[in-house]
Amino acid sequence: VPPTSENLQTACSILAAGGLVAMPTETVYGLCADAANPIAIARIYDVKGRPDFNPLIAHIAGLEMAERQGHFSADAKALAGAIWPGPLSMVVNIRDTTSIASIARAGLDSVALREPSHPVARSLISTFGVPLVAPSANLSGRISPTRAQHVFDDLGD
Repeated sequence: VPPTSENLQTACSILAAGGLVAMPTETVYGLCADAANPIAIARIYDVKGRPDFNPLIAHIAGLEMAERQGHFSADAKALAGAIWPGPLSMVVNIRDTTSIASIARAGLDSVALREPSHPVARSLISTFGVPLVAPSANLSGRISPTRAQHVFDDLGD
C-alpha cells in the first residue's frame, strides 16, 4: 500500500493490536512488531520459522529513542551520529528500564539497535513512537526481500 498518512495510521493500529506489518528499509523489507509486545514478537518467530534464540534488531527513530533502550558509550554515540540513519546495527547493553521485550533479545542483556534511513520506515517508527523489532520479512533461510511483492510471495498477506 502507498505510505499515506492514513495507511501509516492503519499500520500503527495493527501494531498496537499485536499485529505484524512489513516495512521497507534502505536494505530489505522488515517484518515489524511492537518491540515491547512479547506475543507479537513470538508471532514473528512463528511466521518466519526463525529460532527464538536468534535475537531481533530493534529499529528506532533517533539516538534519543535508542538511549532509552541501551547504554551508549561516547564512541558509540559518535558512531551513531556519523552513520545513523543508515544500515548500521549497534549492539549495546540494555538499560534496566528498556521496553524491548526479553524474547526479542533472546534473553540477553544486550540489544541490537538500528535507525533506518528509508523515509517510510522512519515515518512508521516515528508515528508509532516506540521501537519496532523488524527482521527481514521472509521465511527464515530464504533470500531477504527487496520488494513488496517478494514479501507477499514468501509470507502472503
